[in-house]
Formats: sequence, structure tokens, C-alpha cells
Amino acid sequence: MTQTAHGVEFTQQPSATPKSAEERAAILANPGFGNYFTDHTAIVDYSVDAEGKGGWHDARVEAYGPISLDPSAAVLHYGQEIFEGSRPTATPTGPSGPSGRRPTPPA
Repeated sequence: MTQTAHGVEFTQQPSATPKSAEERAAILANPGFGNYFTDHTAIVDYSVDAEGKGGWHDARVEAYGPISLDPSAAVLHYGQEIFEGSRPTATPTGPSGPSGRRPTPPA
């Protein structure tokens, strides 16, 4: 099955185990944030050719599941990067007490 959205054609591969109408209604009654996940996910690939021209392709909606992620993806390193240029502050309760971080002034 295919469907077009904003000029991009998506193929659809439905989940083998979709939620029932009753389960969906119960979830939608009180969804919360990050408590429930959809049965499907949209995936669109992007690539750049030898001439440096890039484009989106292979758009699809498929069953929710694990994604492949390169270990060098910046998203995995952001947690470390937010502390670059900062250092722990002293606390009145000593080294075991709660502490904050402040930016290190340039040298």
C-alpha cells in the first residue's frame, strides 16, 4: 500500500500486532508523556551522491521497533558536550553534598 504526503510517496507496512480499538481508547483517555508509543513509525532515508547533491528517498511507514544508530552520532555525545568548559563548584556541605557546575572562564 502506498500513500502520498507533500509530494513524497510513502509505502506502508502495517504492524503485525496493532493495538485494539479498546486499548487505543484507554490510552487516548489519559496518554501522559512518554508512557505509550504508536504501533508505527515513519522513516525516510537521506543520502548524498558523489556530486554532493542530497535528497530524501525510500519513505515508508512501518511497525514500531528498534532503530539503527551510528555510534558516532552527535546525539550520543551531547550529554558529555554540555559540560565542556564547565567545572564543579564548591559546596558548603563538602564534596559529598549536591553541587552545581559553572562555566570555566577563558584562559
